[in-house]
Amino acid sequence: MKKKKIVFITGASGFIGKNTARYFNENGWYVVGLGLGKWTEKEFKSWGIDEWHPGLITKELLSSVKKKLNLIIHCAGGGSVGFSVKHPKEDFNMTVKSTRSVLEFMRSNCPNARLIYPSSAAVYGQKKDLPIKESDILAPVSPYGLHKKMAEELCKDYSRKYSANISIVRFFSVYGPGLQKQLLWDASCKIYSDENKIKFFGTGLEKRDWIYISDVVELFFILAKSKNKFEIVNGGSGLGITIKDVLAKLLAEFQKNKEIVFNNISKEGDPEFYTADIEKVKKTGWRPRISLEDGIKKYVIKFKEYQENG
Repeated sequence: MKKKKIVFITGASGFIGKNTARYFNENGWYVVGLGLGKWTEKEFKSWGIDEWHPGLITKELLSSVKKKLNLIIHCAGGGSVGFSVKHPKEDFNMTVKSTRSVLEFMRSNCPNARLIYPSSAAVYGQKKDLPIKESDILAPVSPYGLHKKMAEELCKDYSRKYSANISIVRFFSVYGPGLQKQLLWDASCKIYSDENKIKFFGTGLEKRDWIYISDVVELFFILAKSKNKFEIVNGGSGLGITIKDVLAKLLAEFQKNKEIVFNNISKEGDPEFYTADIEKVKKTGWRPRISLEDGIKKYVIKFKEYQENG
């Protein structure tokens, strides 16, 4: 029997982490999950995690797993601009400090393994209404974006000094069934409520680039086979959609007739335009396969199940 490849997934109890775990498990990998959360064996195995190691992501926690790994997907870290604005120190520790721990573990324990680091489009900051390229200047406008940028710089430094094999993906707006935060969750809760007029921040003309979770994990799987010493790619659909249009699609899927109102106030740290240039990542052979219409349909089905079943 062919020996299974081993992947460590940090933050494996989070939305991206657990979906990644299940995909790699289904494709024949042995999955070690690490991060916060007290899961029963039944719970973590239901997501394709063969071993679960709870705790903060430190070199000590990673070293305690006695497995010779092939890959680390470092999904642990801050996941919210709003949280980073209110708690910058905690966000720094979650993102930058944990990434340093992963890199140090790789340097001393598994120098030939590959690291895939899910970064964020927040590293780019405010941009014009044009597709954003990986070569564009980085000027983050939130602690969240700054800390992702710092984590990227650590990765680049370790690749240059210690020959670490690293792939960085700057994800735009990741979504999918089960994600219980950010715009789609907030909007779905408001649409599902008894309110006839629902309010949102901004003007509605802000643009975002949406990437469905199954496209995210498929990109990870392709990058796991990469031979590049160090690379950075955008993870998006290549399509910028206004918030107003996204909410209209969501309303239509719910078959609800409600008035959407924007307060014309921008949230701190939220850029106006985010659309990915994905020409570079397409050279890997990857393509986004799930349209926003199909993704929202899947999201609403799961949301309704959650509301009905609790």
